[in-house]
Amino acid sequence: QVQLVESGGGLVQPGGSLRLSCAAPEPTFASSAMGWFRQAPGAEREFVSTIDATGTITMYADSVKDRFTISRDNIKKQVYLQMNALKPEDTAVYYCAAAWYFSRSSSSYNYWGKGTQVTVST
Repeated sequence: QVQLVESGGGLVQPGGSLRLSCAAPEPTFASSAMGWFRQAPGAEREFVSTIDATGTITMYADSVKDRFTISRDNIKKQVYLQMNALKPEDTAVYYCAAAWYFSRSSSSYNYWGKGTQVTVST
C-alpha cells in the first residue's frame, strides 16, 4: 500500500504564497506520475497539476497556470506544489496522488494522501 503524506498547508492572506510537499517513500515513486488535486467545501475534487515520472513534463489547470509550479525530487521521493499569488478561491483541501501514467483525470490515480488544508483569507 503506497502511503502519500501531504504537508505545508495553512492560512495565508490573498496574494501570499505557500509550498505544499508530498512524501511518497515507496520504491515505485520514481516511476510514477504525481498529481495535485483540490476539493473546496461543497464542490467536487478538481485537477490542479501533474508531473511525469522524470519531472520534465507538467500540466496545470487553467485556474492556477502561471501562479502554481509543480516539481519533484526523485532522490528525496518528494513532490512539491509552489503556490504564489493565492486567491480566496484557492481555498480547499489539497491532495497528492500517484498514477502509473501521466494524466489529469483523477480516475487515473491509484494512490491518494489524506490532504492538507489551504485557506486563503484576510
